[in-house]
Amino acid sequence: GRGTADVTNCAVSAPGVVIRALGDLFKDRVDACYDRLKKTKRLTADQFQVTPERCFSGWDNHKKVIECVDLVLLCEPPGFRPIHMRDAIDAGVHVFAEKPVAVDPVGVRSVIETARVADEKKLAIVAGTQTRHDDGALAAMKRVHDGQIGDLRSGACYFLTGELWHRGSDPAWSEMEYQCRNWYYFTWLSGDHIVEQHVHQHDIMNWAFQSPPVKCIATGGRQTRTDPKWGNIWDHFAVEYEYPGGVRVMSLCRQANHAGHRVDAFVVGSKGTAFPARGTITGEGAWSYEQQARDPSVQEHADLIASIRAAKPLNEGRQVAESSMTAILGRMAAYTGREINWDWAMKASKLDIVPKEFKFGPNPVQPIAVPGETALI
Repeated sequence: GRGTADVTNCAVSAPGVVIRALGDLFKDRVDACYDRLKKTKRLTADQFQVTPERCFSGWDNHKKVIECVDLVLLCEPPGFRPIHMRDAIDAGVHVFAEKPVAVDPVGVRSVIETARVADEKKLAIVAGTQTRHDDGALAAMKRVHDGQIGDLRSGACYFLTGELWHRGSDPAWSEMEYQCRNWYYFTWLSGDHIVEQHVHQHDIMNWAFQSPPVKCIATGGRQTRTDPKWGNIWDHFAVEYEYPGGVRVMSLCRQANHAGHRVDAFVVGSKGTAFPARGTITGEGAWSYEQQARDPSVQEHADLIASIRAAKPLNEGRQVAESSMTAILGRMAAYTGREINWDWAMKASKLDIVPKEFKFGPNPVQPIAVPGETALI
């Protein structure tokens, strides 16, 4: 899974990185991760120093991992991430946090506060928005910000893919266990796919415009995910974001099999169009990145570790919190059928969809959102 890949990418990103401990809510999952990492040829015995005694499970597994390390990789379902980020920074541990970092405005505000504390404590937070560490994207975005494509007029971003995994069910599982094992399909855990997956493209848009959006209006629904096993998330969204200066950005995402595939983002200027993730610009002064690019999924860890060792810790906490909130804003607008302003959502929204208590047992699924009926909170 994502966590296993991140651990490997981190270990190979710089000399002297040692993997000390692993954690997951479920023992069978952490044991499987341990077995895969122990067998992978990408890691040496010196790099992988985890013992069975340092494979932790249970609701507090992250705290036990944090006690063993200088840098923790948080790759759990996003609903838990604000809490785990806070616990890591409070403990004085550097953080790599997968994206997104929250599923609701309350969680976003928590992460922004955690990022502020990290600055005070000189701790690093780097996020799994790897395009920010992609050589071609960095070069393209510098040209955008230097004015090569002129005044920015509009943008668009897409994450149109097929269905993902589902881990089935077991009569022995409680409602909470079923949801946590199939976390992608429950909004309190994943934020819905517009947040969990499409946040990559929202991050590119915010980067290009050097600002989050001002407001948005959206639509979407659930046409193929009609079986209860798919929880309460939708399968498609369309959002119009307005950025400062009245610039519009269209955002489309969908997860459905046997349909077209497109994962991309571009910004249109008065002199050309930039495709940052491709490292290309069209129009006047057309350009493309020709050098051999490093793997951004490894480079994000290399940049993080280099910043720690140089005593100049990177802190992407607020940046990724705002990108997560951009996606959340689109989901809120679609779920409620309302146009929503950024300032209101960031400062006044009380939407807090994560349970107050984590324990196995009953956890009724919240109703599937219906625009015009779902309340704006």
